[in-house]
Amino acid sequence: MNFELSDEQAMVRAASRGLLADRAPIARVRARLDRADDTDSDADGEVWSLAAELGWPGLALPEEYGGAGQGLVELALVAEEAGRALARVPFLPTAVVGRALATTGSPRLRAEVLPRLAAGSEWATWAFAEPRAPWTLDGIRATARTDGSDVVLGGVKTAVQDAGGAHWLLVTARHEGVPVSFLVARDVPGVTVRRLRVLDPTRAFYEVRFDGVRVPSDRRLDGGPTAIQRLLDDAAVLRCADALGVLERMLELTVEHAGTRVQFGRPIGTFQAVKHACADMAMLVHGVRAATYHAAMAGDAGSGDAAQSACAAASYTSDSAGEVAGRALQLHGGIGFTWEHDLHLYLRRAKVDSVLHGGAGVHRDRLCTLLRQSSASV
Repeated sequence: MNFELSDEQAMVRAASRGLLADRAPIARVRARLDRADDTDSDADGEVWSLAAELGWPGLALPEEYGGAGQGLVELALVAEEAGRALARVPFLPTAVVGRALATTGSPRLRAEVLPRLAAGSEWATWAFAEPRAPWTLDGIRATARTDGSDVVLGGVKTAVQDAGGAHWLLVTARHEGVPVSFLVARDVPGVTVRRLRVLDPTRAFYEVRFDGVRVPSDRRLDGGPTAIQRLLDDAAVLRCADALGVLERMLELTVEHAGTRVQFGRPIGTFQAVKHACADMAMLVHGVRAATYHAAMAGDAGSGDAAQSACAAASYTSDSAGEVAGRALQLHGGIGFTWEHDLHLYLRRAKVDSVLHGGAGVHRDRLCTLLRQSSASV
């Protein structure tokens, strides 16, 4: 597998980093946090509009719907830059839902929704996880029952990213005992959205309740559990890419601090123990990069081990995020946890990234299952 980026992919990365560095520097992120409250919008509207002009929302959508027809690798490149900049944009949830519609949505549904998502005029999010339940298909308790030509949804979803401003919700529920997904407009009767107070202030997460929500049957996506699990893998890979950007920036901040913080008459970066700690951080970050982009490339190639690669990347990234964050905080000392220092914002985002779409335990369990199945089929 060739890990070198193509010229087009390198341009995606460079353009994304340039946009965020110019229009969404950390000072802008912090300024929004200082005035944020429960009514604050999910996204930085100006940055999201510019990102839409750059093609982020439609990056992996089919060209016939206004997209660029790219793949998971290109989405991961943008997600990495978004994590690096702590960008407050609904890129990741919109990309996941768009990917689901493009692969398993009906022609009518794709024609209705995908052009709007590609233009960035509307965004979408996935309502999958449920309170006190694992981030797996077995954790789905929300229900969908047929009532005439409609389906009636009931249940509660949690950790639904950017649901406050989303126009569309992709809702996964059990229909006749089988997990399926439906596309629901957020403003239909029976949908209640409540902002959650979470560790990461750079993103917005919600609890979404469905109380007798009626949805036309043609809003159901095809593919069933297999397609949903594949989407979970894709979402986990993009979460890894976001975490990669966060860890890279934490490493940079730590190296910069070690080069300027003077103790005992010299920069602490000259001490052997500090050098070793920074080297350990760098090795972990390089490992996350390799695992993440291997999984993205395997997903794009339709490789037989794509699911295993996604699980390996997700579990490794979850563990590495905590390790890198811990070393960064240790080397910064107490200042790293203060509100005035940027590091603590990256620490918070890294912690949330380590559990989004399933923590290390969830993905290791599934990886073991996949390996046993692979071994039994030989």
